[in-house]
Amino acid sequence: MVKRIVVGLVIFMIALTGIYLIVTPSPVSPVAYVPPEKPELSGVLAPNDLLTAADILGAGLVDGPEDVDVDSEGRVYGGTSDGKILRVLPDGNVELFADTHGRPLGLHFDAEGNLIVCDSHKGLLSVDKNGQIRCLCDSAEGIQFRFTDDLDIASNGVIYFTDASDKFSQADYLLDLLEARPHGRLLSYDPKTGQTRVLLRYLYFANGVALSEHEDFVLVNETYRYRITRYWLKGPMAGKSDVFIDNLPGFPDGVSANRRGTFWVALFTVRNDLVDRFHPWVLLKSLMARTPRAVWPKPEPYGLVLALDEDGNIIRSLHDPNGRHLKEITSVEEHEGYLYLGSLHNDRIGRFALSAD
Repeated sequence: MVKRIVVGLVIFMIALTGIYLIVTPSPVSPVAYVPPEKPELSGVLAPNDLLTAADILGAGLVDGPEDVDVDSEGRVYGGTSDGKILRVLPDGNVELFADTHGRPLGLHFDAEGNLIVCDSHKGLLSVDKNGQIRCLCDSAEGIQFRFTDDLDIASNGVIYFTDASDKFSQADYLLDLLEARPHGRLLSYDPKTGQTRVLLRYLYFANGVALSEHEDFVLVNETYRYRITRYWLKGPMAGKSDVFIDNLPGFPDGVSANRRGTFWVALFTVRNDLVDRFHPWVLLKSLMARTPRAVWPKPEPYGLVLALDEDGNIIRSLHDPNGRHLKEITSVEEHEGYLYLGSLHNDRIGRFALSAD
């Protein structure tokens, strides 16, 4: 008797869940997407354990330093999930630099020593040496930024940055993945004129940004298409875009340039086979968006950084295959012989000596 009651309750709950999923409006309006077959991790992509040799900075003292940068005194800056910008001092201590009361993501120092910040909630910000904050811009063409993400700064002071999605905010970045529509933009801001321009529209989660050595093009990561797009700033292709590299082995998040011909790409994690299989099925994605996120596919804990040349060739890969040391890497910045590595969800900043590989 008890067994039949339990079975009946289970059937009832399943039916109730099914009705809920059917009648509840979905937060996404997904389209079908058929991802390319993922590349094998072989050759230059072959797994190694190089990243396990990285030093760890600020362990347990920083919460989600999604992007990092280093100032002229060797202090390492990172924005945290509670809106603060912290800096790790050369002696290992951590102190508060500023508080945006938002969610600081991309960070980059300009020529005057101001820290330019992409705050996902607040827009494009400038933080002076005393931690004073002012907003440079928070909209373009009448469309408010919803997810200001990453940036790079040209030698003439122009800031190139992204609004990852004009529909979903930072808290809902996985909904943008399920919807598979192009909501992202690449923009520029000229501090001399105060003008904000939209350079590219309809990007699939516009993420990391990096300028080439001669500043003739700028890269933008399209995280949810596993590719990097190139926008030409000079030459016969000026104003046009093309694919710089396609079908990456993971989700490209941050990208930076050492301005000597090498781009560093941080991949949040490797490709997820279940997500790739879901993408062609609109109804399944619509139903998944209604379910608690605790039951969604989880990213594999993996640390992965790629080096690319300016022709889009992968020339090196750095791994932490089990992600115990460094995982979910979202930014990589080269500075004086080291790579500094940030993470959206981890509690640390990695520092990898390039001489170690």
